[in-house]
Order: sequence, then structure tokens, then C-alpha cells
Amino acid sequence: MKTINVFSILLIMTVGCDYNKENTVPPVKEGMIAVEGGNIWYRMAGADKKGIPIILVHGGPGVPHDYMVNLEALASDRPVVFYDQLGCGNSDAPQDTTLWQVDRFVEELELLRKTLKIESFHLLGQSWGGYLATSYFLKHGAGKVKSLILSAPLLNSARWSDDQKNWILQLPQEVQDTIEKYEANGDYASPSYQEAMMIFYSKHLCRLDPWPEAMNNAFQKMNPEVYNYMWGPSEFTLTGILKDADLTDQLNQINVPCLITCGEFDEATPESMTYFAGLIPGAELEIFQEASHSHHLEKEVEYLYRINAFLNQ
Repeated sequence: MKTINVFSILLIMTVGCDYNKENTVPPVKEGMIAVEGGNIWYRMAGADKKGIPIILVHGGPGVPHDYMVNLEALASDRPVVFYDQLGCGNSDAPQDTTLWQVDRFVEELELLRKTLKIESFHLLGQSWGGYLATSYFLKHGAGKVKSLILSAPLLNSARWSDDQKNWILQLPQEVQDTIEKYEANGDYASPSYQEAMMIFYSKHLCRLDPWPEAMNNAFQKMNPEVYNYMWGPSEFTLTGILKDADLTDQLNQINVPCLITCGEFDEATPESMTYFAGLIPGAELEIFQEASHSHHLEKEVEYLYRINAFLNQ
């Protein structure tokens, strides 16, 4: 685990301020790309920069890129590519559930890369995006992906489920009882269940109060049908096609620099992330204290510093 250098953080903040004064509107490319099932939206910030591009893969599934917009700060050195996976955000949202498959999302990412003529790039995946980014690397990454950043990644659904059960056991007893009651009868729409979910989310999904605008925007634009079909009715209830997802046995095939990040109270727990990092040759691990699944927002300065340091090393 690396130690954050406070002086370096202050330096990068100062450099960032100077950059923003001189370059108030970094060049941006934006458009739509035809993929199987419809069109996906993309945005490339810092399109004129000479550094190796980084492609950002959002989580969910079905929660668009908006909650990651603060990572555009990385565009001071390199192009930063955002996109919304098919089914959410600014991309088309077809009703065909046969489209919501990992393999199709992998090919969607490859088509994005080809269309933008990106031959060499860094790849950052957050949450479910970590599973997608890893799956992409295993199929298409050789000779293209220079480094892999897995931010609070899903890598094994069974382990993820067990971790959430352990977090639930640390909630007040009445909240535990509410969750158990409504999960037993399948009444996930109950206001009482939704309230219990928000207590869990406020501890393990995003600890900021109130939630930042970027987070609210993402949830307003999410597609619950994709989320429910692929995952389930909540972060800790796995009923979708990803319930048996597991990349554990393939992590030793990651042969590029890899950084795993998580928060102290993350749904992607420090214990699990330590385990997964140990399976990836040479992987680095960064745990952000007093933070959760949204540590890129909760600890924004430290997170951006750590990502920049990793990319530039």
C-alpha cells in the first residue's frame, strides 16, 4: 500500500488551478457510435493532449458515466474517454434483454476503441466496470492496454454477496430485521425496504451528505431494467445474470501494471481487494480511509493524485 504525500497533493492542486486558468475549455470530441443493438454515446476530453489516453468504464450495470465526471481532471495530460454503455445515460436504451450480456459489452468497448482509433491506452473500470474492464483485457488487451486500474471492482459475485452480508450485520438490528423481512417476501419496492437500503448505501456506497450532483445525476439517468436483469433489486441482492460471475482464476493472466483501489467501508471490501491484488502479479493496492464505494468522490484529491502517479510512473 502506498503512502499519500501531502506536499505532492498540494502541488498537484496548484498545478491543476494554473492549468484551468490557462485552458478553461479543453478540446472535446463527442458523438455516437453504432454498436450491436443501437448507438452509444462517448465524450473525449483533452483530445489534443499527447499522453497515452485513458478509457473510463462506468459501473452499474445501467448507471451511466455521470458519477465519474470529476475524473476529467486527468485530461490535463492525456485524452480521457467517457462513454455510456448501451442501455443507459446518453446512449440508446433498447428493450431487448438478450443484449445485456458481458460478451456484448466487451465487444462494445472494443468497437469504441477502434472507432476512436486508439491503439494504446490505459483502462479504468469502476465496480461492475471493473469486471467489464478485466474481461476486456483478457480478450482484447494484449498489446493495447498499457495499464489496468480497477476501482472498487466486482471480480467475484459470490464473494461480493458475502461481503455485503457482513456489512449488513454491522447495521442497527432494526435495519437488519427490515432487510430480512422484505427480502424474504420479495417486496423490494416497499418504502421501509428502500429506507433500509439508503441506510446501507449511506455507509457503503457513498458517505457524502448530501450526495454530490454527479452522483444524483447518474441515478436519475440510470436504467433500472438493465440493473435488475444483470444484477438484482439492490446492491446486496444478487438475482441477475451476474450472480455467478467470477474472474478469480484468470487474474494471474493480467501482465500489465495494475492498481486496485477501494475505500475503508467499501462494498468492495479491503479484505477482498487485498486477496484479489495478491492474485495479480505485481499489483498495487490503495485503500482510502473513511471512504466507501465512491472513494473517487469522497477522497477526490487523494484519488486523482494516486491515479496520476500510477499513470505517470
